[in-house]
Amino acid sequence: MKLAIRPQSTWQQRIQVPLQVVLYIAFFLTAQRLVDWLRLPLPANIVGMLLLLALIMLRVLPLNWVKAGSRWLLAEMLLFFIPAVVAVVNYSQLLRVDGWRIMLVIMISTLLVLSATALVVDRVYRFEMRLAARKKERQGE
Repeated sequence: MKLAIRPQSTWQQRIQVPLQVVLYIAFFLTAQRLVDWLRLPLPANIVGMLLLLALIMLRVLPLNWVKAGSRWLLAEMLLFFIPAVVAVVNYSQLLRVDGWRIMLVIMISTLLVLSATALVVDRVYRFEMRLAARKKERQGE
């Protein structure tokens, strides 16, 4: 049975993204206070994302409450990188002299991050497969 999705009114569409962005800001501020209060060795943005993930996975916060805002932020991400472009323009002499070293560090660190991510995904996938096999064995008994 397929449920019909009711279209949102224009008012809901216009207010949804700003409200979700405000929600993200509230998560960040809450996470910042938690980091300061508990003296956590993690940045507040990571703690906020973990908090948001936990609330979504525990079904306290419905996914559709954060979906439109996250899509908008991802679509506008280039605007958040403008300061990096300005820094490149301001330090062009540094890039001419040490640019190859900077690029080498960026390439190596990117390779390390991608490799670590692939390793973690592979391990989690194998773990999930073992759990599924155990569950199937128990159901077969």
